[in-house]
Amino acid sequence: VQLQAFGGGLVQPGGSLRLSCASSGSTFSTYDVAWFRQAPGKEREFVSAISGRGGRVDYAEFLQGRFIITRDNAKNTGYLQMNSLQPEDTSLYYCAARRARGQDFRLEDEYRYWGQGTLVTVSS
Repeated sequence: VQLQAFGGGLVQPGGSLRLSCASSGSTFSTYDVAWFRQAPGKEREFVSAISGRGGRVDYAEFLQGRFIITRDNAKNTGYLQMNSLQPEDTSLYYCAARRARGQDFRLEDEYRYWGQGTLVTVSS
């Protein structure tokens, strides 16, 4: 499985972006997909995840409902809609995939496949 994350960019505080995670595999629905992020000088942290068929999702508490994770298995693509972006959301965002388990989404070491990261910068 090869993943490609894209959709990052520069946005003003309060703005929105939608990240995409495109997969080369044909069995995309058999993989859980997660988003992690890493800000300069900080450790990578969990952001959100969605189960293989989309029935379960998980969000980091610091998001406070601002982000929405979805997926379209017919297009082999996952999405992260980011709203009300703040400067502290500035990070390199990675998508990752693992064989579907449908639970314990935050275990970073379980994700075997990673995209290259897409940079999100929130600044006025």
